[in-house]
Amino acid sequence: MKKTTLLIHCPDKKGIIANVTNFILSKDGNTTYVEQHVDRDLEEFFMRLECEFDNDERKLAKFKEAFHQQMAANHSMKWQMYDRDKKPKMAIFVSKYDHCLYDILSRHASGELKVKIPLIISNHKDLEHIAQAFTIPFVHIPVTKQNKEQAEQRQIDLLKEHKIDLIVLARYMQILSENFVTQFPNRIINIHHSFLPAFPGAKPYHSAYKRGVKIIGATSHYVTSDLDEGPIIEQEIVRVSHVHDVEDFILKGRDLEKIVLSRAIKLHLERKVLVYNNKTVVFS
Repeated sequence: MKKTTLLIHCPDKKGIIANVTNFILSKDGNTTYVEQHVDRDLEEFFMRLECEFDNDERKLAKFKEAFHQQMAANHSMKWQMYDRDKKPKMAIFVSKYDHCLYDILSRHASGELKVKIPLIISNHKDLEHIAQAFTIPFVHIPVTKQNKEQAEQRQIDLLKEHKIDLIVLARYMQILSENFVTQFPNRIINIHHSFLPAFPGAKPYHSAYKRGVKIIGATSHYVTSDLDEGPIIEQEIVRVSHVHDVEDFILKGRDLEKIVLSRAIKLHLERKVLVYNNKTVVFS
């Protein structure tokens, strides 16, 4: 059987769930899981379905065509269908911090992340030994103010050459240009601490420690041209107190970053995220 995931976003009205599932049944498909959400303020409908069809690419192509003409057009739907057995291709961007990279590659090696990783791209050589340990190609592309445009173009060329579906910024300490970001909409995931905007700068944990914060957090989001303002996928917090020093803050923060980033990656790979109005609907 061909296992697929169908994501739907459209104006809300009665009968959408029944219409879609009955349509799938009429085309000899079987719906195995459904989850839906309605934004009452905007009157928008969101749905994620897991379906099974005969393992026949021609029949599936005909289903997609019929769905587009008969269902999507009638309901003004934005929709996407994904093959659940096909592993997407993911590129990882890193700089010098290694904690997120180690975590992602370990989860990938254990089979937790159902994805292919054709390459790791970095503006420094510091983490090349990690890529070698996991036998993943490592590409060093230095980035300076003078060569930023050329460096990004080389990165883009590599991503397109390898047909990359998802880009993960695993503590990549460079700001991507608008030209770069617009070529991969909702396909670039970033991770950072959640002290912004209160504690910006190079040492946010030190600033937060001096202020006596009681909560440390991490946020993972899709990258947009507005720095750190993209749709949020996942967040997590941990409590701290006067007994913790700056090093405790940093260690707890790095643990959170690993956990939150890996969750965001999994949610994206499992097609559980729908983006609208710079927000996300994240299905369970």
